[in-house]
Amino acid sequence: MTPKDAVALALADTMLAREATLAGLIASATWAFDHPWPWIPALCQEIHERTAEHFYHFSRDELAQIIFDLDVFHEAWEGEGPAPQLKRYCLDLPLVPPPPQWLAALALPPLPSVGDLAQWLRLRPDELGWFADQWRREPMPPAQLEHYHYRWVPKRSGGVRLIEIPKQRLRAMQATILRELLDRVPAHPAAHGFRRGHSCVTHAALHTGQRVVIRMDLKDFFPSIPASRIHALFAKLGYSQTVARVLARLCVNRVPAGVVRAPAGDDALTWTQRQALRAPHLPQGSPCSPALANACAWRLDLRLDALAQSLGARYSRYADDLVFSGGRELERAMDRFYAQVGAIAIEEGFAVNTRKTRLMRAGTRQQVTGIVVNRHPNIARTEFDLLKATLTNCARHGPQAQNRGQRPDFCAYLAGKVAYVTMVNPQRGERLRRLFDAIAWPPAHPG
Repeated sequence: MTPKDAVALALADTMLAREATLAGLIASATWAFDHPWPWIPALCQEIHERTAEHFYHFSRDELAQIIFDLDVFHEAWEGEGPAPQLKRYCLDLPLVPPPPQWLAALALPPLPSVGDLAQWLRLRPDELGWFADQWRREPMPPAQLEHYHYRWVPKRSGGVRLIEIPKQRLRAMQATILRELLDRVPAHPAAHGFRRGHSCVTHAALHTGQRVVIRMDLKDFFPSIPASRIHALFAKLGYSQTVARVLARLCVNRVPAGVVRAPAGDDALTWTQRQALRAPHLPQGSPCSPALANACAWRLDLRLDALAQSLGARYSRYADDLVFSGGRELERAMDRFYAQVGAIAIEEGFAVNTRKTRLMRAGTRQQVTGIVVNRHPNIARTEFDLLKATLTNCARHGPQAQNRGQRPDFCAYLAGKVAYVTMVNPQRGERLRRLFDAIAWPPAHPG
């Protein structure tokens, strides 16, 4: 580091810890040099013009670079007099700017330091460090020291998905972060997944009675969101870089190599999928992940909603499921529309799985998250008839003979199916409820 670099950094530290008005900048520089050099007002004037109301949002390195790039700063060393020398060095912390109005309205918990974060989570600082730094350690720790359980589950479309389930203590911390912090951060109105008052039914109902319905899918939705985006999100919510970094580490995970290598044959992961899981990412299975994913997808939702509106169409998203619907204008722009959606997704850090893109016209069954939307939200006829037949046979011949899947709690399974149909179509659901109530369940499984 040259003497000029050191002076620029010292000036940045001094100015960031004091008032950011032009007079305040001049007073800070004069204090640091302990001399009213004639070039100080011109230097501060240019700094003030370049930073304006965003002054406190610059880091010390960014502000030092601005100072170093100014000609007036270098001219101070070129005169015939003595070179400027620092006489005082500011050790005060940078001032924290007042939060913008939208952020203040969220009333997020104030966590100025990592110590405050540990106290908020009811942890000792060393415990917080253990949970926050675990994924960074090499080599990876033995299974009993990891903070996650892992389970591979099959996808409907083929292949497998990794569920990363946090262990009890980490899960409790993540639940606190969700309940007391993330639940206060609103998602975009187009997001219907993982939001109170929204469901797959509200998602599907938005697209009823449309000429065309387009369903698209985001590839590897949760693993595609890296730790850097989560860190940036917490920083955007007003937390210091240090606190944001620790919060992010509590919410992301890196999967051990042995777990990633487990699927084989047709279920084997691609190189890209393995790399995403091996890097710190948003784990599918954490209480925080759905809310964080919605927050990270805010700009994606904003841009796709604007694109849909430009064509007189509608847009909504349920997790990784993107749905657009509209009339002739959307239908005519189909080829261009696919490319635009894909480009926006890539620019926002996501990718569309083109193999799962579906165009459904009014003359065919239009289905969104398993719900038929041609005229109104409804259950597919084949699905309804199968469930009705199962309930009827249970009532006539007893439930034991109908539990062909050997489900451990067949009563709860059927009750869930009936509740889902009732949520989508209350009239059909009531018919199934009467059949369910007529079943004579064994004493251990009262209906």
